[in-house]
Amino acid sequence: MTRTNPTRSPELRMPAPVVSALACPVCGEALAPQGRGLSCARGHTFDVAREGYAGLLTGSTPPGTGDSKEMVADRLRFQQAGHHDPIGRALARTLDEHLKERAPLVVDVGGGTGHHLAQVLKALPHAVGLTVDASKWAARKAARAHERGGAVTADAWRGLPLREASVDALLNVFAPRRADEFHRVLRPDGVLVVVVPATDHLAELRDPLGLLEVDPHKDTRLVDSLHGHFTPVDTTELRMPLRLWHGDVATVVGMGPSARHITSETLRTRLAELPEPVTVTTSVRLHTYRPY
Repeated sequence: MTRTNPTRSPELRMPAPVVSALACPVCGEALAPQGRGLSCARGHTFDVAREGYAGLLTGSTPPGTGDSKEMVADRLRFQQAGHHDPIGRALARTLDEHLKERAPLVVDVGGGTGHHLAQVLKALPHAVGLTVDASKWAARKAARAHERGGAVTADAWRGLPLREASVDALLNVFAPRRADEFHRVLRPDGVLVVVVPATDHLAELRDPLGLLEVDPHKDTRLVDSLHGHFTPVDTTELRMPLRLWHGDVATVVGMGPSARHITSETLRTRLAELPEPVTVTTSVRLHTYRPY
C-alpha cells in the first residue's frame, strides 16, 4: 500500500496592510482572503501558490514574459553575493528621508526576487512591502524574501493590482514603468524612486563583450515618460567597482538588454578572453519623484 503525505493548503504570505491595498485586476474591487485564495465582491477569484504569493496575472501572456527559472536563479545568486547591496541601501536612505514618521507601504514594481525590497524593509522597521513581477519564478523567491513583505504576479503594463492612492512609495529598479498607473496607486504625498544605469555603467565590458551602449539621453527620456504625472525632486549617483568572476559577468549581461542580442555561445567565447576576476564598474542614478 502506498502512503502519501497530506498536502498543506497554500497560505498567503503577506502582511494585512498589504492585502488591504490589493485590487482585483479584472474589475478594480478590493481583494480579500477567501478559502485558499483571494476574491473580490464581484466573485473574481485568484489562487495563492504554495510558496505564498498571489497569482494576479489575467488573460494570455506572451511567451517569454518574466524571467525564467534559470534567470531568477542566476540573479538571486548574484544578489546574495552582495554586488548590488549599495543600491538597496541607497533606496532605504531615500525613503527614510522622504517618508519620515510614517509606517509606509512600499511596492517594488518589476522587483524580481524581492532582494532590494527586503533590504528596504530591513532598514525601515515600520514599513511593509509588496513585490510585483510577471515571473512566477521570481515571485516564489519574493514571497519569502522578508517577513514584512509579500509578492504577486501581475503585468504592470496592463495595470497594477492596487487600489487608488494606496501606496506610500514605489520602487522601479531597472524595470519598465507606466506613469499613469504609478500616479494612480501612489498617495498624493508619496514618493517614486527610479533606478536607471548611468552612461558609464559596465563600461569595461562593452567593447570586449559587444554590449549595447547606454542611451546618453536616458535621463531625458525618463523625465519625458513621467511628464504630466510626476515632478523630479533629486538625483543620487552611485558608482560601485566590482571584481567579478566570469559566471557573475554572464549574469550581469543576462540581466540587461544585451542578453537579447548576444548568443550564449558568443558570450562564452568573448568571456574566455577576459581576465578572471575582472574589474567592472556598476554605475547608476536614483531619481526621486513626487506626484503632481
